[in-house]
Amino acid sequence: MNKFKENLSARLFLVLALSSISVLALITIFIFVRGAPLIAHVGLFKFIFGMTWAPSRGEFGIFPMIVGSLSVTLGAAILGVPIGICCSIFLAEFAPVKLRNAFRPAIQLLAGIPSVVYGFWGLVFVVPFIRNYLGGPGLSILAGSVILAIMILPTVITISEASLLALPPYYKDGALALGLTHWQSIHMLLLPAAKSGIVAAVVLGIGRAVGETMAVIMVLGNAVALPGSILDPVRTLTTNIGIEMGYASGDHQQALFATGIVLFVIIMTLNALAQFITRRK
Repeated sequence: MNKFKENLSARLFLVLALSSISVLALITIFIFVRGAPLIAHVGLFKFIFGMTWAPSRGEFGIFPMIVGSLSVTLGAAILGVPIGICCSIFLAEFAPVKLRNAFRPAIQLLAGIPSVVYGFWGLVFVVPFIRNYLGGPGLSILAGSVILAIMILPTVITISEASLLALPPYYKDGALALGLTHWQSIHMLLLPAAKSGIVAAVVLGIGRAVGETMAVIMVLGNAVALPGSILDPVRTLTTNIGIEMGYASGDHQQALFATGIVLFVIIMTLNALAQFITRRK
């Protein structure tokens, strides 16, 4: 009887695992089937490096949106990654137990806040601050970077802290026994030893920033043009799909699915890179 239950459980888990993979495969096939014909018609080079997005005239160039996505993501990484890593070091090595137990739920709560709330907060506070004190319209790369930096913090902090806590205790004990200070042991030994996990946290955080839609729609300004500075408005790949999919049809709709293919490839590349770094010895 026990063996029957074990076999039944194993088959049930196999079916559930295959169903998850099947859903991913169906989504992938659907996106490529709907978007690939437009890329074949326009040309891959012209589609990716084209400078004009004018679906009514049959022009489908997404290069300004690729630059916008990369700019906002890079800004979020510059702002959020150092803060996240420093916070993970503090929680793993310096924070008292009571303070650590209070910080962790607060960090996890950041991950549970809906993205539209982040966008509304950015629209009410961040955008006016940038407009009044730094110049420009306020709706800009900088505003989007600030919002996304806050949104990637839970991913970077949680995975980096777990990587530091997973190190064997004798690493730190040996470093202290050799005369290193606490900070020297962290800087010279623990961080390099946990490098693969920390880099994976950064890559996953960047993937989170690349795929965000609702929050950045509200604070970027959504201008389809190459930015001249971080105070200029831009449009990302995700916001372009979110804004126009509701009324698109024909080649316009296929172009949005083709944009989804580009975004899909970028995110899958980032996830594969994170998996490679995590599993590397």
